[in-house]
Amino acid sequence: MSATDEWVRGGPRETGAEPPGAFTRALAPFAAELAELRPEGAELCDIHTHLGADEDGRSLTLDALLENLDQGGVRRACVFPLHDPDRHPAYRVPNDRVLGWAGESEGRLSPFCRLDPNEDPVAEGERCLAAGAEGIKLHPRAQAFAFDVPEMDAIFGLAEDAQAPLLIHMGRGMPPVADGLCALAERHPGVRLVLAHAAVADQGVITARLRDHPGIFYDTSVWSATDLMELFARTSPDRIAFGSDPPYGRTFAGLYLALRTVRAVGGSPEDAAAVAGGAAAALLARGELPPPRPPLGEKVRPRHGTLQRISGYGMQAFGSLFVERFDLAAEMLELAVAATRDPEPGSDEVAETLARLGESLRASADLMRDPDTGFFGAGLLHLSLTLAGTTA
Repeated sequence: MSATDEWVRGGPRETGAEPPGAFTRALAPFAAELAELRPEGAELCDIHTHLGADEDGRSLTLDALLENLDQGGVRRACVFPLHDPDRHPAYRVPNDRVLGWAGESEGRLSPFCRLDPNEDPVAEGERCLAAGAEGIKLHPRAQAFAFDVPEMDAIFGLAEDAQAPLLIHMGRGMPPVADGLCALAERHPGVRLVLAHAAVADQGVITARLRDHPGIFYDTSVWSATDLMELFARTSPDRIAFGSDPPYGRTFAGLYLALRTVRAVGGSPEDAAAVAGGAAAALLARGELPPPRPPLGEKVRPRHGTLQRISGYGMQAFGSLFVERFDLAAEMLELAVAATRDPEPGSDEVAETLARLGESLRASADLMRDPDTGFFGAGLLHLSLTLAGTTA
């Protein structure tokens, strides 16, 4: 069965709908390209996935997550609970569920426990690590904590002693957090952190201040290729791990973003293999980490004007999606489609890219006009923005 046939079906809160034909046709070129981008012989691992239920209405079952991984050709994943309504006390119930589901995955899933610094985190962390958890997840936005409280030193100490990776939400909805986080990491030179969402909450300060810390990793679960290109210009490629954040993201689209970005910044096949699975494997092995390598790409990067316009309109469309205004998103995409008709593209590569974008963005806009297919349009938009953002 092809990747286009295997795409995750349904909307953000339910599954079961078959993909529309327009979506399947528009997805095919991305699937073909992803097959070429995939590093040969590498075991791929998605370092950022969830299972269970969230208070916001999202949920993901074991079968749905494994299907999601299969669509991207990804064998393994690290998995942890969502912001589960049953999280009190101490995330014990969701942690036990994830440990159980991982045990049913035939070795594909590495379970992480989720801790709340306000609810006996060290005891719960010790319990879960003894029961088979391979890492720890923290979410300072959802659990509303800062990094300068005594419990955080204790959690970092637990992870440091166990050499267990500690993944921390560093995406939207956060105040500037670099000072507290960096001070904490500097007090724990042996800790191994995975700063999620490319640390966009404070990327510049964090990457600069923690550049010499040997255990700082980042995951790639972001919407924008610009965020990732900037991250590659600031840190070693073997400290960047592919992550897609289901059920909020999709493994297929997240892997396409990660591997297109590696190529755009001049990465080698070895760099692609490190991002796609090598970094996660090194963390899960809990052994000696390889020394970091020089960053990739440049901080000052030329951009094609038309592609920049398309990216801008596309990101405005994404903003409309956050408030579920698919109609407004479709209007912004019409401007992006108009931009793809540039009669003076400047190069054959850009001309080919504009032709592809015209098809995918038109399909995305059409799908967004129908609430029943809007989520498929959002998936095409993510892929299209990756293509536009990683073409010189």
